[in-house]
Amino acid sequence: MKRLLMCALTAVLLPAAARAALDIGDAAPDFTTDAALAGAVYRYSLAEYLHKGPVVLYFFPAAYSVGCSAEAHEFAAAIDQFGALGATVVGVSGDDIDTLAKFSVQACQSRFPVASDESQAIMKSFDAVLHTRPDFANRISYVIAPDGKILFHFMSLNPNRHVEQTLAAVRSWVESNPRK
Repeated sequence: MKRLLMCALTAVLLPAAARAALDIGDAAPDFTTDAALAGAVYRYSLAEYLHKGPVVLYFFPAAYSVGCSAEAHEFAAAIDQFGALGATVVGVSGDDIDTLAKFSVQACQSRFPVASDESQAIMKSFDAVLHTRPDFANRISYVIAPDGKILFHFMSLNPNRHVEQTLAAVRSWVESNPRK
């Protein structure tokens, strides 16, 4: 009986865990929200940034947590590499904009914007809500092509490989789509 119950539970939970990201080739949901860069708050529009080139959109659980601060530092350190490839970076969390304004200066080193999603509308549209703690974003990174299509996604609660993975995906896209 225990075995049957475990099989049934696994069958119910496995599909939810497997559906962890938008698929490559899917249209990225457009959004506009408050963001902060170097402490200044402004309206961030995904569509506007996509006109400039690919966008690395990464979700993180909470500003000032150890992993999220480390990840922000890594993105800040690599921002020139992303820029050389024509890409921009934005982080999104459920933190309020006042917290993110400070985080944008401290952890992000005023190098890229972080956007507030207190309502979780953006997180839900990108399937980036942390299933085990639904008040937080999951740690998932997307690379979105200028045409709005998902090129790549990487999900891991370990913050250490998101920069490496997204930078490689942007580099691969640039190599297969030379500028004219």
